[in-house]
Amino acid sequence: MPTHTARTTAVLLMLLLTGLGGLSAAKDQRTGLTPSDEKEIRATIEAYRTAWLTNDSRGVLKTFTDDAVLLPAHGAPAVVGKAAIEKYWFTPGAPPTSITELHITVDQVSGSSALAFARGLDNVAWTVTEDTVTRHHAHPGTYLNVMKKMPDGTWRIQVHMWDDGPERVE
Repeated sequence: MPTHTARTTAVLLMLLLTGLGGLSAAKDQRTGLTPSDEKEIRATIEAYRTAWLTNDSRGVLKTFTDDAVLLPAHGAPAVVGKAAIEKYWFTPGAPPTSITELHITVDQVSGSSALAFARGLDNVAWTVTEDTVTRHHAHPGTYLNVMKKMPDGTWRIQVHMWDDGPERVE
């Protein structure tokens, strides 16, 4: 049977550890996203959406970190780095393509003061013109963005992952 001193020491140790755990949890809460961070993350996603709708490739690329990664739908290989993303989405000599609709919901934003994620749904429609024939495409989808806070306080997309539903072609 433990002595009174051993029991007291055990209780004090347990209280100390519990208190330290509480301090750790408090620290985690202080380093979470601020309302300003969440607003900036949403603004980056809106800038991404708006740039696509105005066919502004530079604007789209500006929403990504230099080391960004795309994880395309249907298990396609990762596209690593902003230069590779530019080539993937804006291939020189590719048929003219225009985004005609892009609706993005931001259903959840969470993270820390330096790294966060945003997820939601999207609906995209676009046209592609090949050999004077224009085709209209559209599909619904889901996305997950890993967001990184930059030294200037802005947020950029570091990883963009998506999947899409059935494509409609007219």
